[in-house]
Amino acid sequence: MITGLIIIGVILVVLVLGFVALYNGLIKLRNLVHEAWAQIDTELKRRHDLIGNLVETVKGYAAHEKGTLEDVMKARAAAMQPGQSPADTAASEGELTKALGRLIAVAEAYPDLKANQNFLALQQELTGTEDRIASARRYYNATVRELNTKVESIPTNFVAGIAGVGKEEYFEVEGSERDPVRVDFGQRQDIPPPGSYAGTDTPAVEPAPQSDQIDPPKA
Repeated sequence: MITGLIIIGVILVVLVLGFVALYNGLIKLRNLVHEAWAQIDTELKRRHDLIGNLVETVKGYAAHEKGTLEDVMKARAAAMQPGQSPADTAASEGELTKALGRLIAVAEAYPDLKANQNFLALQQELTGTEDRIASARRYYNATVRELNTKVESIPTNFVAGIAGVGKEEYFEVEGSERDPVRVDFGQRQDIPPPGSYAGTDTPAVEPAPQSDQIDPPKA
C-alpha cells in the first residue's frame, strides 16, 4: 500500500513539474514575441519621424509637388494610427512605402535637392532604419512561428488553453508586398542584425527595379 502511494505521489509530482515547465516555456515565448514587436514598433516610429523630416526637406525644393507630398503625409498618418494589429501595420506601412517611393522619384528631378546635405543624411538614416526593421521583423516572425507551433502541438496545446496563451500574428503581407517596410535609396550597406536577433524568415520577394527601389502578436 505504501509503495503504491509513493508511486502515485511520484507520478503526480512529475506531472506537476512537467506542467510547470510547459507553462513557463509558453509564457517565456509569449513575452519574447511581445518584446520583439516592441522593437519593431520603436523602429517604425523612428521611420515615421524621418519620413516627416524628409517631406519637409523636399517641400523646400519642390513645393509645387503638392499631390505627392500630401499622399506621403496621408499614408504616414494612417501608418501612425495606434492599436493596429501586425497585419494592419504591415498593410499601412506598405502603402507608406509606395507613397515614399513616388516622393523619391520626384526628388530625382531636382539636382539641388539630391545634393542637399540634410536630404542625403535623412536618406542614410532611413536606409539604416529600414535594415533594422527588416532584421527585427525576421526575429519577430521566427519567434511567432515557434510559439504558434507549440500552441498547436501536443501536449503544449492543452497547457496553452489553461494558460490562456494563443497564436500570434506574423508581420507580413501577401504577394509582391511581402516586405512592405523597405526602401532602397541606392546607398544600402550590409548591416548585421543586433546580437539578440537570432530568427530567420522566408526570403522576401524583391520588387521590380526602379530608379530608386522600394524594397513583418496579436491585436
